[in-house]
Amino acid sequence: MSNRRDGEGTFELKDFDLEMADDGEFGFEPAVPVTGAEPRATAAASVGSPGRKRSLGRLRRRLTAAAVLAVALLGTGGAYTLFANTSGASDTTTGASDIAAGRQLYETSCITCHGANLQGVKDRGVPLLGVGGAAVYFQVSTGRMPATGQGSEQYRKDAKFTDEQTRQLAAYVQSMGGGEDIPRGAVRDDADLAEGGNLFRLNCASCHGTTFKGAPLSAGATAPSLNDATDLQIYTAMLTGPENMPVFGDNQITPSEKRQIVSYIQTLKASMDPGGHGIDRIGPVSEAVVIWVAGIGAIMLIILWIGAKTE
Repeated sequence: MSNRRDGEGTFELKDFDLEMADDGEFGFEPAVPVTGAEPRATAAASVGSPGRKRSLGRLRRRLTAAAVLAVALLGTGGAYTLFANTSGASDTTTGASDIAAGRQLYETSCITCHGANLQGVKDRGVPLLGVGGAAVYFQVSTGRMPATGQGSEQYRKDAKFTDEQTRQLAAYVQSMGGGEDIPRGAVRDDADLAEGGNLFRLNCASCHGTTFKGAPLSAGATAPSLNDATDLQIYTAMLTGPENMPVFGDNQITPSEKRQIVSYIQTLKASMDPGGHGIDRIGPVSEAVVIWVAGIGAIMLIILWIGAKTE
């Protein structure tokens, strides 16, 4: 096909072949080769007809899309499988391994007094069903358990088990009977030490003293000193109420208030003694009163001694 527009012509069309492709679409192919291009017969032989090229292009696009979709599906499935296995199986395995290790420790060190099923043994040890991991952590980490003798009141001593072993024992007891578990996360809150001090004086100072040194109680019992207590030991003691200590549930002292009490105790223990010699950290004014009374007393004794000599 040809067309020419002389005078007004701005272009010229020459010999285009109109072909119908296999998919029913029409394609144009110049009959006259462009300068420098290969002859039509040669080009057609090397790259194929336009319809064939479009078909190949669509096929490539579809194959590319299918490949991208397959890669995306495989990547999504692999990531899900990886993370699902990591979070679920790992936690279960860790908990089960701790419980198994705690059971071995229990059977070698605790079963004689507390029984094979934590039911307790008469005249030897109390049942542990339901006491919870927090109570086990406090008693074992402070060295009160295993006990060296029978008695309702046990005293702090060097712990027999490491912190990891103590937590494993606690995990085993917790798995058998439930109860108050070891708290997770931080057990200190330094935001309001003044409030922690108020709570301590209101709930703890009557037994442990204002300087945490402990004090005698009724019936020959004593409230222990808190000077060697760790954060978690103080917190678990409030949760479980060991021996003569009352249990401070979350409805009596909230978890936030418990953390404030722990912070107050530990901060005051770490601070410098303002009075040099201490006197239970009451302060330099009281020390001055003591020194004045002692000094006046000494002076009076000297005066009396001199008076006796002169008679």
